[in-house]
Order: sequence, then structure tokens, then C-alpha cells
Amino acid sequence: MKHKRSMKIGVLALQGDFDAHRKRLEELGAEVLLVKKPEQLDLIDGLVIPGGESGTFLKLLGEAGFEKLKEFVRVKPTFGTCAGAILLANEVANPSQAGLGAIDITIRRNAYGRQIDSSIREGQLLLSKLESSPIEMVFIRAPKIERLGPEVEVMATEGSDPVVVRQGHTMAATFHPELSDDTRVHGAFLNMCREWNNRAPNTGRDNNGRH
Repeated sequence: MKHKRSMKIGVLALQGDFDAHRKRLEELGAEVLLVKKPEQLDLIDGLVIPGGESGTFLKLLGEAGFEKLKEFVRVKPTFGTCAGAILLANEVANPSQAGLGAIDITIRRNAYGRQIDSSIREGQLLLSKLESSPIEMVFIRAPKIERLGPEVEVMATEGSDPVVVRQGHTMAATFHPELSDDTRVHGAFLNMCREWNNRAPNTGRDNNGRH
């Protein structure tokens, strides 16, 4: 009987509080690799893109790194928080910016104000269409999701705003779940990774079913 390889999750470790993501994932039993070079993307089954500054991410990645990352997010599970969510979005405002186009949302940068306006709020994690649960949310220079594509699922809200969304094998959060003791958002990402990696062999399709 062939031994099944354990799942390995990467955290993009170019800037931001990537180590907090590592700790949360390891608390949940994941094997974690801090990704600092594009070739390391070949070694992982899922990726977290942490907060930071999205324009700086683009500069640090460089053209070759950006193209490698774009190829990765097309076919493997990816979770972006704050700046990571901005990078994953189809459309970015305030100001506009190139991105990975991995999830069909429009997102506005710094929609909640400057760093001094950071806050801890209580939102709702949507457990099903009929059930939700309170969850602590840490917002730091947070972006706001202003438009949802038809295939995008809302997983958590703060007031009337969607703050965790999913499309296919891509997740995005506008707050920082790594700064809370609640591990349920990271747990949802790991569940998504398991589902995706337990499917039939890779079909080479992206979130929208295209080859």
C-alpha cells in the first residue's frame, strides 16, 4: 500500500506577521513551510498570504515571483488576509492595483481608515445558511469588500459587510484572524485544503473551471 504524503501548508514570509499564521496553523496540526523563494511554492499543498502592504508584496515578489504565485493560486488552495486579500482580488480600488485575479470581488484598500483607526470587533462566522457564531475580528488598516461575484460564498460578516469569502479553492479575509485566539478561520482553510487535495488527480482547472 502506497504511503500517503502529509499535507504541507506554506505561509508567504516576505513581510507582515507571517509567524503568527504559522503558529495558528501548527496549533491545528498542520505542517508549515515559510515561503521566501518562488521555487518553494512547488513544495506545498496550500498557501497563506498574510497582511502587510500589498504594493510592497508586489515589489518583493518581482515579476518572476508574481507569475509563479499567479500560477500557484490558479490551481492550489490559497488564503489571503488583509493585504493578501487585496492581492487575490479581481479588482482593487483606492488606488487601483494589479493583482492575482483569483477571486471575483472588488476590494477597497484602507476602507476602515489609517493604522490609528484599527479596532477589535465582534462579527459572525456563518456556520450554515441558518446558523452563525460570534467571532472576534482584528481590523488593521483593513480593506472592504464592495462587490461579490455570483460564485463567491460569504463565510463571515461584520455588520452587513462580508469579511471572509470563498470562491472554489480561494479564501480571503479583510481582518487578521492570526491575531485572535480563535482558530476557526484557519481551520476552515485547512478543511478546504483537505477537500481540494483529496479530490481526483489535478485536472488543471482554475476556480472558474477553465483549463
